[in-house]
Amino acid sequence: MRALKWLDDHLEEWLLVILLSSTSIIVFLQVIMRFIFRNSLTWSEELARYLFIWMTYVGVSYGIKMKMHLKVDALDSLFDKKGNLITDMLADLFLLIFMLIMTYFGLDIVFRATRTSAALGIPMRYVYLAPVVGFGLSIIRLIQTNIIKYKYICQADKLD
Repeated sequence: MRALKWLDDHLEEWLLVILLSSTSIIVFLQVIMRFIFRNSLTWSEELARYLFIWMTYVGVSYGIKMKMHLKVDALDSLFDKKGNLITDMLADLFLLIFMLIMTYFGLDIVFRATRTSAALGIPMRYVYLAPVVGFGLSIIRLIQTNIIKYKYICQADKLD
């Protein structure tokens, strides 16, 4: 149970730390190879690009978890806290539908992918899996935050 709690609290953070650290090391190594050893690594730019793609999609989930995404707050001044939560939940519903669609079609692309990358020779399905994993984690985070919002609305109703 503690492992699940830890994963819930820190999964995206650790994935992002690992991905960013790996990208930084690979790019730094490539710079050292080019300017000091006058030679370059054939695979480093491609791997750094793929790690950056993964970072982007995992970052979407982390942004949802931390409630750090940009939003239009023009309606916030029209409603009280409960009304704002309801409009947030409605916006989250549309985002959830979008992410479900993207995950579905992303999985289709992953299963049909047959190419390999040019420099690394890895199957491209691993790169195409990034949006599926990122949006899948985002779906979980959206559901979690909306459960919390729903509980708050229900508690507010009991207090009224």
